[in-house]
Amino acid sequence: MPKTRETVLEIDLGALAHNYRYLRSKVPENVKMMGVVKAFAYGSEAGEVAHKLSELGIDYFAVAYTSEGIALREAGIKDPILVLHPQSVNFESIIEHCLELSIYSEFVLKEFIKSAEKLGIKEYPIHIKLNTGLNRLGFVEKELEMIFEALSNTKAIKIKGLFSHLAASEDWREREFTLGQIGKFRTMARLFMNALNYKPILHLCNTSGIINYPEASFDMVRSGIGLYGFTNDREIDKQLKPVGTLKTIISQIHPIEKGETIGYNRAYKAAGTMKTATLPIGHADGINRQYGNERAGVFVNGQFAPIIGNVCMDMLMIDITGITCDEGDEVIIFGGPQPATKFAEKGKTISYELITGISQRVKRVIKPE
Repeated sequence: MPKTRETVLEIDLGALAHNYRYLRSKVPENVKMMGVVKAFAYGSEAGEVAHKLSELGIDYFAVAYTSEGIALREAGIKDPILVLHPQSVNFESIIEHCLELSIYSEFVLKEFIKSAEKLGIKEYPIHIKLNTGLNRLGFVEKELEMIFEALSNTKAIKIKGLFSHLAASEDWREREFTLGQIGKFRTMARLFMNALNYKPILHLCNTSGIINYPEASFDMVRSGIGLYGFTNDREIDKQLKPVGTLKTIISQIHPIEKGETIGYNRAYKAAGTMKTATLPIGHADGINRQYGNERAGVFVNGQFAPIIGNVCMDMLMIDITGITCDEGDEVIIFGGPQPATKFAEKGKTISYELITGISQRVKRVIKPE
């Protein structure tokens, strides 16, 4: 693609397709795949990503909140969409837009039954979330009888899926705990299947689960961060391609004399003569203050340039001393020579937080496959 003339997040659909095919190759052919496209498809562009994944053959989508599912429907996505963390105020909208939902507590179960019965709905598809040890959302085993009783008293809902979430599938030190979660999920799923006259879709594995515990693929796996080019394993990361590249430009170049200070609070003081460049991107765009004061840097014409001083709301400054460049030249924040994982490490965080935090005011540019 031509070099940018403004701040953009470039979304590479070819990289997305590569990652999808790689992850799909890790599970049996008869296992379905759910693409997690919550949080604007991990900070990229949910509509474009979902359309590409649908074209590639994805079976399901997952979002966190109802509004995200509605946005996908409005973008023309016809595939099943699971809302992972629905709230009761949105139940009628969920039904209106044919979204499936996670039922994770007695309150949510009973409130949704009321909403579905009020609308005269029969056998609305739900997924029961089981808590196998993450202790975030979901039913524990002693609550299952309550679910069975509720099911016996209504025709408004039908369990389409049973699922849980692994807490530490990327960490081999927690292998015993993870195997315990898998075992607990099997046990709870068996209790459901004994109580039902049909078999729901069972899904447990996240991206790291797909890689490390393929024996727990069950009927469907879910991938979020892996589709966007990252896992928690550097060796596996080498097999993937990051989807997003964050680029900006040099707005202005400044010659700085020894002893001069740069930016708010005079946080940086020049030890000698130098050149700085100001970039039109800041913490309101997702490049937070934790990356300033030489903790992280960017690439200008293939050369590393540290961020100096405090990151501002809409701008940041870099040291370009010794780098041949001009105002208007392209700058790569992450992607290319510096994956988001490495940039995030400099700010003592993870790729998930960095890429999902890129502001929606940053223009998204789609690079087709």
